[in-house]
Amino acid sequence: MEYLAAEVVELAGNAARDNKKNRIIPRHIQLAIRNDEELSKLLGTVTIAAGGVLPNIHSVLLPKKDKKAEASE
Repeated sequence: MEYLAAEVVELAGNAARDNKKNRIIPRHIQLAIRNDEELSKLLGTVTIAAGGVLPNIHSVLLPKKDKKAEASE
């Protein structure tokens, strides 16, 4: 249990540092768990209050790049 707690706190601290914050908030814990494959599998059914969702845009929704526009630049 201690190892799991240390792992989550370390990853959440890294996520907080990436966002230039000093405190770990539930969002950082959510990002830490969902970006780690093993923790995501272990805590896959867990809902973290105020955690939000992972940023993800489906590739179909992204604008298409025109070959003509790229060639002229």
